[in-house]
Amino acid sequence: MNLDEMRVEIDRAARDLEADLIRHRHHLHRHPELSNREQNTAAYLANELRRYGADEVRTGIAGHGVIGVFHGRLSGDRTTALRADMDGLPVRETSGEDFASVEEAEGPDGTVVPVAHACGHDCHMATVLTAAKVLAQFREHLPGTFLCVFQPAEEGPPLGETGGAQAMIDAGGFDGIEPTMVFGMHVSPLPNGTVGYRAGSQFAAATRFEIVITGQQTHVALPWLGRDPLPAAAGIILGAGQLSRRIPAGHPAAVSVGHLEDRGRFNIIGDRVRLEGSIRCADDADMALLKQGLRELATAQAQGYGCTAEVAFDQQVPAVVNEPRWLDAAMATLRRTLDTDRLLPAPPTLGYDDVSALLQRFGGLYLLYGVQDTMNQQGAPVPLGRGRGMIPNHHPAFYANDDALLDSLRLHTHMVVDHLHGLIDP
Repeated sequence: MNLDEMRVEIDRAARDLEADLIRHRHHLHRHPELSNREQNTAAYLANELRRYGADEVRTGIAGHGVIGVFHGRLSGDRTTALRADMDGLPVRETSGEDFASVEEAEGPDGTVVPVAHACGHDCHMATVLTAAKVLAQFREHLPGTFLCVFQPAEEGPPLGETGGAQAMIDAGGFDGIEPTMVFGMHVSPLPNGTVGYRAGSQFAAATRFEIVITGQQTHVALPWLGRDPLPAAAGIILGAGQLSRRIPAGHPAAVSVGHLEDRGRFNIIGDRVRLEGSIRCADDADMALLKQGLRELATAQAQGYGCTAEVAFDQQVPAVVNEPRWLDAAMATLRRTLDTDRLLPAPPTLGYDDVSALLQRFGGLYLLYGVQDTMNQQGAPVPLGRGRGMIPNHHPAFYANDDALLDSLRLHTHMVVDHLHGLIDP
């Protein structure tokens, strides 16, 4: 069987397994789990990988990470890793799907929160899992090895915990099976069945920050006897939006506060305010300037109201960078698998994805994949005017069309085949 014949047969197998793809997606969507709590998800994935004939299934990597190892029957020294993230978000789903999540779980602070796959990780897992079943049927014709990598805690581990892609590397998850190419795609509001690609920074570098402002408690009727931390917090929130002016205008960046906690009440000026947020920048080199600016801003605002500020940074994730040589090498596969008009140059996004750790270590590509009822207008998705329109990731009503996923499956399998056969090898 030559390569062209194998691709035809792989596409036929993918179509035959489309029902499995959708079944996996609906099951995983219905039962999401929070970051570093993906125990049942991991068990489901590992069990399916064993059923599909994996030569080895590694589990418990950096928490609940899973890697399925499949060796081709032909000699070869390349290893392609297909990567999917596993965790859901603390979001109450309003998508209206009949397979919508109704799960709840204990959050990091001990409260019960709703959980949903509002970022599409169910689609990623179902695609990679079904790709394993497709490709396992063609092992006699494959050189080298392919991996199905299921990564926990992409959305960020709870405070005080480690997790994610770098943690899987550090835990030795890839020892003895180091990939020569990592490939993945993230579902997005791009038009159904389109691929967004970009050479350079595709996803932003990100850092979580925490700012604790300490004042002095007093009665609201006696503010001169205390030190109110709330005005300082307000100044930091407003000023954070101006920090991007410290870097060149052509460098996308954002500094946003997403959470505020205060110890006061309606008749008490509390002694402490805690802020949490995120710094995002397309260029890794800009992160130091933005962190310095936030620290200076917090210190100055706190001092202005007689308070003190402590600033801490963690969960630092580098930008997802698609090196031009990898994109150039893969374009023939993209064009062969999809019509050219379905390949869309993508602008950079300030979303982050810690797949960047895998790309930095092993090389490869990470692309966007469209799953919504939108159309491309001047390089950006806009609602079609029919269907469900455009709903961004992390929104409670985020959706992904089932019928878009087959071509994502095809593209994952073709990337494996072409890399193992040396056609994607920068």
